[in-house]
Amino acid sequence: MTMMRDPKTLIRLARETGEDAMAEPLDLGARVRELRKERDWTLEQAAKQAGLARSTLSKIENGQMSPTYDALKKLAVGLGIGVPQLFTPPKKDQVSGRMVHTRDGEGLHQATVTYEHELLAETLTKKKMLPYRARVRARDMGEFDGWVRHDGEEFLYVLTGIIRLYTEFYEPIEMRRGDSAYYDATMGHNVVSTSPEDATILWVTSLG
Repeated sequence: MTMMRDPKTLIRLARETGEDAMAEPLDLGARVRELRKERDWTLEQAAKQAGLARSTLSKIENGQMSPTYDALKKLAVGLGIGVPQLFTPPKKDQVSGRMVHTRDGEGLHQATVTYEHELLAETLTKKKMLPYRARVRARDMGEFDGWVRHDGEEFLYVLTGIIRLYTEFYEPIEMRRGDSAYYDATMGHNVVSTSPEDATILWVTSLG
């Protein structure tokens, strides 16, 4: 069994399965044309909505003119969007259809002194979230080597037992089955079991 120091290692490993992508420069003219066609408008209709000359809109769409800020505002108002959306690439409509099923107990187990983690959806690469179930072995904050901190946001849900959630900027919270918390994971945090048996929790950490 591989020994992992703390959840930060899990976060790092999960992030390393992804790839960095360079943002492509946006073609404003193409973006304006796409927004117009989404509304099924002709050049004349869109120009009228925006209060611009048809020839001006045509030049903008064909990259023959750099619009002034005033023209951009008119375009945005005419299209019913905010100016920033003119420069925001459209989200892909393509459905990836990705899915993985993890049966109870079949996740990848990683043990530490304070927690025993079971990574869920472990075979799925380039995830935007890292879901894992944890058995909380720790009973006292003194068992931790300082705070756990990592990038992203985190959701915690108590499955069984009773825990105490310690965070850097808040008073400790006692949590029971069905209780949940959502917090900034860059803030120091640790969890201990306060029930006679080890508590189990579901953790979901953002990777984006």
